[in-house]
Amino acid sequence: MKRRQFLQSTALFSVATLLNANEMFAKTPLVNILGLGLFSIPKMLENNFDSTFAMLAEMGYKEVECFGPYEFSTEKAKASWNSVTPRLGFKGSGFFNNTASGFFKAAKSNGISIPSMHTDFDTLSNNMGPLAEAAHLIGAKYVVLPSIPDIERKNLDDYKRVAEKFNSIGAEAKKEGIRFAYHNHGYGLNKVNGVMPLDIIFDQTDPSLVYFEMDIYWTIAGGADPVELFKKHKGRYKMMHIKDMKEAKRFSGDGGDVSQRISLYPYITSCGEGVLDLPKILTAAKQNGVEHFFVEQDMVQTPEIALKKSIDYLKTL
Repeated sequence: MKRRQFLQSTALFSVATLLNANEMFAKTPLVNILGLGLFSIPKMLENNFDSTFAMLAEMGYKEVECFGPYEFSTEKAKASWNSVTPRLGFKGSGFFNNTASGFFKAAKSNGISIPSMHTDFDTLSNNMGPLAEAAHLIGAKYVVLPSIPDIERKNLDDYKRVAEKFNSIGAEAKKEGIRFAYHNHGYGLNKVNGVMPLDIIFDQTDPSLVYFEMDIYWTIAGGADPVELFKKHKGRYKMMHIKDMKEAKRFSGDGGDVSQRISLYPYITSCGEGVLDLPKILTAAKQNGVEHFFVEQDMVQTPEIALKKSIDYLKTL
């Protein structure tokens, strides 16, 4: 076989293998891959760390996603969290007063993996080395920016600069053997001068360097359609946060500040108990490349009841 023929056949085999893997994943029962975003239960983890992991395992959660700040986060990031946590009622320790190895051990002993960790813009920009080291230690494939700082997204030119920065962060993450992803909130979904700011990020970032995580609740609160976004950006979204909404609600403004999000926390409810068409949304997610599905009920009350309701419902899909 000539070299060109060999390379062509190898490439075709690789594409076929990828397509088969994607098809197999699309048919994987959701119950086998369900996870939990740990912003759902920060107080419980701070107070009863080991028993909380045991509770999640018993319910059937297979993965978790943690959030910062961490001991290696920049001082700027830690200060930013410290300004918010008094309103939230917990300390904001990324590993809940444990080391990264202790956090990983607790998850692993309960059969739970940690494919993703949220962090912050400053740490991604300036402390990628220590961040990647922790990611490898706990087995995380993705390091995720949960929110673009307010000052970085005042206008469309800012979004263009953010896209450029995302490419740089993604390149640094790739060098370290991990992936960078951006998690949306409700801002950037309404057109400005005929342009949706989120489209700038999609259009001006390298798909091999920048991935995405959709929060369906904040997407809908911001006025966008999750199903259409999954279809439009097939293969870019690799993770999602699953919430349900007691009644259809939109942000009071553009969704751009924390107070607007906090005002909608009371409308978050267990999956299957709200108005969102979760079967349709989750089907579209799986068909268009999403690999990790995290239930997230921000700082939920009675998590032992609410989170079980969510997973019990999702097991039926």
